[in-house]
Amino acid sequence: MALYENRREFLKTLGLSTASLPFLMNLPSLGFASSAKRKKRLVVVFSPNGVVPWDFWPDEEGDKFTLKESLKPLEPFKERMLTLNGICDKIKGDGDGHMKGIGCLLTGIELLPGNVQGGSDTPAGWSSGISIDQEIKNFLQANPETRTRFGSLEFGVLVPDRADTWTRISYAGSNKPVAPVNDPYEMFSKMYGKMKDQETLKSVLDNLRLDFKIISKATSSEDRQLLEEHAQFVREMEQELTLSEGEELDHIVPELEADVTADNDNMPKISRMQTELLVNSFVNDFTRIATVQYTRSVGSAKMRWLGVEEGHHVLSHRPDKDKDSQDKLTRINKWYAGEVAHLAKKLAETPEPGGEGSLLDNTLIVWTNELGKGNNHSRDNTPFVLIGNGLDFNMGRSLKYKSVTHNRLLLSLAHGFGHELKTFGNPDFCGDGPLTGLT
Repeated sequence: MALYENRREFLKTLGLSTASLPFLMNLPSLGFASSAKRKKRLVVVFSPNGVVPWDFWPDEEGDKFTLKESLKPLEPFKERMLTLNGICDKIKGDGDGHMKGIGCLLTGIELLPGNVQGGSDTPAGWSSGISIDQEIKNFLQANPETRTRFGSLEFGVLVPDRADTWTRISYAGSNKPVAPVNDPYEMFSKMYGKMKDQETLKSVLDNLRLDFKIISKATSSEDRQLLEEHAQFVREMEQELTLSEGEELDHIVPELEADVTADNDNMPKISRMQTELLVNSFVNDFTRIATVQYTRSVGSAKMRWLGVEEGHHVLSHRPDKDKDSQDKLTRINKWYAGEVAHLAKKLAETPEPGGEGSLLDNTLIVWTNELGKGNNHSRDNTPFVLIGNGLDFNMGRSLKYKSVTHNRLLLSLAHGFGHELKTFGNPDFCGDGPLTGLT
């Protein structure tokens, strides 16, 4: 930093409260902004039961490609996306195709022996390793510069209320599944709670107002203008507090529709509610790592809002020649693409707090699935669609690989955060290092 050895010394020297530090971090004339690293974020979105390959993957390779029907909703983000064909989950061992598909998807390592029986395959338990989202979370939390309140947030959309291998994509370590928060109201409470101690908050605001007066003498005219904007924000908060006794600060948190129950037909509403909370968690820097899990592996949602009465999993096992079923599966995956597009749109429309560009400029969305194709349980060509510029990959392309292990993609995600792992998951599938062609 230009003026002081560290932030604590800066605050102590000028007699400022710690509450003012987030406002001052982006003032260039204080020397903080130039040293602050750009925030990088990751969102992994999971949807189940494979895809219809001929309606999903672009035919072309390179930057001139046409999106097929399943990916049409992502057209506005075509220049900011990558489709990765040929990425294969080659992890073997216990468990059926769906179990290995979801349990090894983010961990890149075998399932533990267990007593969860899937189909006619060998029973299995939880994954035997940490998932990449939690690995990156730990890396960020170890550094005070990138540490956040929660480290990671795991969002669920109609994930069944039970714990088994089919319902978990995230792992804190071997035999340590991380449960998603399936209820938006529960996630809201986790993130915000209730603002009960208004007197304490008023005291904080008083200190901020005094701090801004002190610091304005040490800043440039441009920074003084920014401080005035911060001061206006403080004044608005004070006015809001004095409107009525006990009134909550509902303008700084998202509003959720009331009484939305965890029913099949409410899936679209729950999806949008969780998206709203996720975006707000990034705005407030509660976390930089998030997962969004739709139902589960072997998910059986009935998407009646699409005119589909059959359960998703049942449809996914119909033969390729059953055109009606394949058309319905394409419709289902197109809906999931639309939810990913909605998340990307919200991130793109939200300015980066205290930084440049939008949240999407600093976030990478990875949309994936446990299977490449549902009716044969293949984990070849596992779907990976990337949207956003958070890890500085060279976007706007359709990439085709020749049966590359998905461990290498997981390594690339870690490297994108500066976490230079040599292997991740089963080291036998990491020999060639991070995935080539992304940068």
